[in-house]
Amino acid sequence: MRELLLIGIGGFLGAVLRYVISGIIPVKFGIPSGTLTVNLIGSLIMGFVLYSCLLVDIPVEWKILITTGFCGALTTFSTFSYETFSLMDEGYLLKAFYNVFLNVAGCLLMIYVGRQISYSIFNISL
Repeated sequence: MRELLLIGIGGFLGAVLRYVISGIIPVKFGIPSGTLTVNLIGSLIMGFVLYSCLLVDIPVEWKILITTGFCGALTTFSTFSYETFSLMDEGYLLKAFYNVFLNVAGCLLMIYVGRQISYSIFNISL
């Protein structure tokens, strides 16, 4: 039951932040920049936290709150999918491609950056 409460707290914070970011970042270059931004931020946080958990003893409660709760609510694959489909449906195939590429490549890059930050903080060399 405690884990569910932690997920709920993290989820509340992540959902509120997603709403705020999506509301203040307009569409840029014809793609939904707010969704891209929250997905990039969430991937960076996820990479940092999960790789940090491999290096130091982080309580499982914090891991659950941040990854499942906060990042789970902050990032949004369903919105990304809908927005990409809408671009395709409206005939903006190149913009849809850019949206997919930037989200996938950008989020993979943010996982890597999060890992590098974690390794740097905890003095791990590759």
